[in-house]
Formats: sequence, structure tokens, C-alpha cells
Amino acid sequence: MHFKLLKVILWPRKGGEPRVVEFEPSMVNVISGASKTGKSSVIPIIDYCLGSEKCAIPVGVIRETCSWFGVLVDTLEGQKLLARREPGGLKASGDMLLLEGPVVEVPAVITGKNQNVDYVKAVLNRLSGLSNLQFEPGTDERFKSRVSFRDLMAFLFQPQNIVANPDVLFFKADTTDHREKLKTIFPYVLGAISPELLQARHDLDRLSRLLRRKEGELKARQDTGAAWQREGFAWARLAIEYGLLPAHTAVPDDWPSTVDLLREALRSDTRSATPTLAAMDVIMSRLTELRAVESKLTMTLNQSRQRLHELRRLDESSDEYRDGLRIQRDRLGLSAWIRDLATEHPAAVLEPSEAGRARVDQLCQALEGIELRLRSYPSVAESLGKETLRQREAVDTVLNDLAAVRAEIRTLEGQSDEARKVTTRGEEISRFLGRLQEALRLYDAADTSSELNQEISTLRAEVERLAKLVSEHEIGRKLENALNTIQDISGRLIPQLDGEWPDAPIRLVIQDLTVRVIRETRDDFLWEIGSGANWLAYHVALSLALQGYFLRLPQHPVPALLIYDQPSQVYFPARRAGKSSDEELDPTWDNEDVVAVRKVFALFNDIIQKTDGRLQIIVLDHAGEEVWGGLENVHLVEEWRGRGLVPEAWA
Repeated sequence: MHFKLLKVILWPRKGGEPRVVEFEPSMVNVISGASKTGKSSVIPIIDYCLGSEKCAIPVGVIRETCSWFGVLVDTLEGQKLLARREPGGLKASGDMLLLEGPVVEVPAVITGKNQNVDYVKAVLNRLSGLSNLQFEPGTDERFKSRVSFRDLMAFLFQPQNIVANPDVLFFKADTTDHREKLKTIFPYVLGAISPELLQARHDLDRLSRLLRRKEGELKARQDTGAAWQREGFAWARLAIEYGLLPAHTAVPDDWPSTVDLLREALRSDTRSATPTLAAMDVIMSRLTELRAVESKLTMTLNQSRQRLHELRRLDESSDEYRDGLRIQRDRLGLSAWIRDLATEHPAAVLEPSEAGRARVDQLCQALEGIELRLRSYPSVAESLGKETLRQREAVDTVLNDLAAVRAEIRTLEGQSDEARKVTTRGEEISRFLGRLQEALRLYDAADTSSELNQEISTLRAEVERLAKLVSEHEIGRKLENALNTIQDISGRLIPQLDGEWPDAPIRLVIQDLTVRVIRETRDDFLWEIGSGANWLAYHVALSLALQGYFLRLPQHPVPALLIYDQPSQVYFPARRAGKSSDEELDPTWDNEDVVAVRKVFALFNDIIQKTDGRLQIIVLDHAGEEVWGGLENVHLVEEWRGRGLVPEAWA
């Protein structure tokens, strides 16, 4: 992402010209200065102007003397000035000023806001080209929400408390919210998950829900068709009775042939349809068959109900038996207590006789037998439960079959009685044909070869295609390749720093948000390694390696910007003892310290050269020109000795 920091601006609270700190877009920008000059406030000011939820700018002189803070950045759309009001007693202010154009002039005074922080965040999200889809569709977990420009700040800032921290590798990863969100977005940032893949995930979720709904609709139609099939065989016999089909017509056993027969009846001439004795015999024969089936099903149902009743009584008796065993166990438990007490403390109880001991042992054996039976009880109860469930399913099946048979009997009996009323035969046939026509129409709509079935087949094919696209195995493979590339890049950078094991590669561990140092004898996590020089080397190497990897990907959303606050602190953690004057606020440099810190700046210089200026690096440090002087791509922004970020006149 083309996002270069051009200026940091402070507007005074009491009037006057704004304080402007200017940066070069394609250089290593160094602000060198003494302690307590405001160097460590630069990162919080930039972070605040880029929409942070909380103002982390240190309280005191800066917050008391400034009314607005701002940054001027260069983007592909031109320059943008992002200014935000000092929050006062609040956690943060939502008031922001956004000015855009090819070249933006810094206003001398800000009279009021023209936007809010949410709008500016939306602009930054759009500039970075981030997907607006959450990582897992349908989830309410805040860690699975969409990736935002704010999440990418973890890869830009290395403040003083992070740059050489053995426990925390990324900006704000010391808080649970940022830590878990960073783990979630890492596959996206490394390119293992693309915006197209996120879209495919959401499409897969939507189509899967649609497919389930369509399959349910098809099943309902099929169930309706199955119910109608049971009635259809009776309708075919009624058509024979009404004279719509020849009396000698045999009703087939297969359903498609029966449907064809019903369609033939629908096409018949109702004027020539006359009832015959042979046709009525068809009805009577079928009724006889159905009565026999009904009797058999009723007998089977009674037997199943009797088994269920016996199983219920057996289950109740089993519970009573178990409760009785527990009561016996509780009563006999005293015998085991007496035996143990007599064995461990013979002087504390009355010495039992031999017969008494035998009686106690006998009671204890009975207790063990009861315990054994109690342990076997769950398997007995489970067997009873399975048999009860099986009998219930058998009863349900018989009931469904019996209901279907009785429905057909009612239909045939009613129509057989009415068949003897010859005077109303014409009207009955007309009503029958109307019902038959409507039933056949509904059957055609429920046909499994209809459009619904074709739509389900299309949805299944699309769901299978998307499932392959969002395969977790494929995501893992891409992520592993990305981590290998980052390991290769960092492996070339570490020998140029002051690390203890220059030839040992480091591996980014996303689950722990740290690095693992791979040595011949063992692997060690960052927090297991001593020495601030090692911590600094791995922080610098990994942050540069990540930016190098991002620059290889076209239109990557992470800004090509790195800001380090006091990377040299591991070489002089405290100022020289016994000195208190302003001139002695800087540390004393030993030759080896200068060499070690210069390695860091020399690496920054080389990275700027190799990336053709696409990366911008800003360093806030005590180190003076004797450390980084003479490096081609290192630019001194300002030297804060005797001055600082906030002008003395503002105090």
C-alpha cells in the first residue's frame, strides 16, 4: 500500500504557528535527541490520528499545550491531512479534520471538525483495499470480524516498550483483544486468505443454507407424493368402478404405470362411463384384501404395545432394584469401616472375637457383591433403553401403515356405497375427474425430475466447487509457503545484526505471536532467550522481513512504513551515573555499542536501497550522527537537544 508519512503537525492551544515535523518519503528518517524531548510521543500521535480507540499520547506538556494533532500522508489518491482533536478528560475524541487534494496546505488554525473518526477509518479501509467481509460468516465473535486498517498498525510500529521485548513482538499484542484479532488476520495479511476466498466463504454459507432449504422443500414434496401414491391405487380401482376404465383392467403394482392408467381415465369419455357388476367386484375384492392387512397390522400393533408395557414395568422394577442395592450398600458400608478401623487402630476399638471377625468379613464380602451388581446396572439400563427405542420405532411404523390402509378402506367403502346410487352417477364421476385432474397436477409439481430437482443439482455442484476453493488444507499450504519465505528473508538479515546466533534462522509462530530460533541442538522461543541484543535483532529482522514479503505482493494492504522508537536502548539502558546537567542526558557510547547500533542503521540503509525507496523507515533514538552518519539513505529530520517536539514558547 502506498502510504508515506510526510508531516506530523501539532496545533497550539493558545495560538501561534503549528509545529511541523517533516519526513522524507523514501528514506530512513532519524529524529535524534536527548531524553524527555518527546521522541516517544511521535508513535502515539500518529496512531491517534489514524483512528485509535484510545489516546495514548502522554499526559503533561504535550496534552496541555496542544489543541489538535495531525499527520499529512501521501497516498495513491493524493495527499491527505488527518487531524484529531485533543480529547481533554475523555479517553479519545471523535472529532477529526480531513483535507484531501494533490497537495494539501497545513492550515494555521483549525476552527472545527469536518468529519468524525468512523468516517476516517472507512476512508483508510478503502485506501488499503481491505475486504469488508468477516472471517467466519454468521459468527458474533469480535475476533472473527472483518480486517480493518487499524489492525494493520501491528506491522508498522515498534515503540520503546516493544522494540526489544522478549514477550511481545507486535504493537499492542500485549492485550487480549489485539492479540486474538492479530492471530485471526495473519493468514489474510500473508495472502493465504484473499478477499476472493472470503467472498467464497460467504457464498458457500449462503448457498449451503439455500441448498438445505431446497432439499427440505423437495423432501416435503416427495412425502406428499408418497402419501398420494397410497391413495392413487384406490383411485385407479374407483376409475374402473365408475366405468372410466374397462372392467377387465388390472391395477399394476408399480407407481409409474398406475399414473399412466389414471391419465388414461382422465382422458376417457364420461358420457359412456357406466358402472358394471364386474367393476364393483374389483372394489369388493380390494376391500377384502385390505381388511386382512388391517387385521394383521392390528395384531402386530397390539403385540408391540404389550412389549412396550412390559419394558416399562421392567424399567420401573430395575430402578427399584437399584435403589434397594444402594440402601444395602449404605448399611453394609459400616462393616467395612469397622474392619478398617480394627486393622489400623486395634487399640481404639473393642477387640472382636474370631466369630465377630468372620461375621464382619462376611458382611464385607456381601458389600463387594452389591458393589459389583451396582457397577453392572448401567449396562442393563442402557440395554432396556435401546430395546424400548426399537419397540417405539416399530409401533410408529405399524401405525403409519395401518393409517394408510384404513384411509384406502374408507375411500373404497364410501365410493362403493355411493356406487349403488345410479341416479347420481354422472355428478359423482364429474367430481371424481375434477379431483383426479388436480391430484395429477400436484403430482407433476412434486415430480423429482422437475425444476426443483435440477436447481438442487446445480446448487450441490456450486457448493462442492466453493468447498474446494475454501479448503483449510489449501489455506494451510499457502500459509506455510508464506512463513517459509519470511524465514528465508529474515535469515539473510540476522547475520547483519548483533545477534548471538547469526546463522540460526528464525520461524514466525502465529499461534504464539513470537519467533522460534532454530538451532542445531534445539529450538527456542523468543522469551526463552536472554540478552537484549538478541531480542532487538529478532524484532528488527522479523519486522523488516514482513515488510519485504508485503512488498512482493501486488497492492498489499499494509502500508510500507516502519517506525522504531529507541532501538539502541538495549546498549545503554540508563544514562551515565552521577551526571545531572542537560548536556549529559545522552548515554556514553563504547566503541562496541556504536558498532552494534550502526549495524541496525546500516541494515535500514540497505533495505531502503534494495526496495528502491518503496519502504519508509522512521527511527526515534538517542543515537547521534557518530552512529549513523555517512549512510546514503539515512536522513536527519531534526536533532532534539536543547529543543523538543513541543516549542518552549507554548508552555
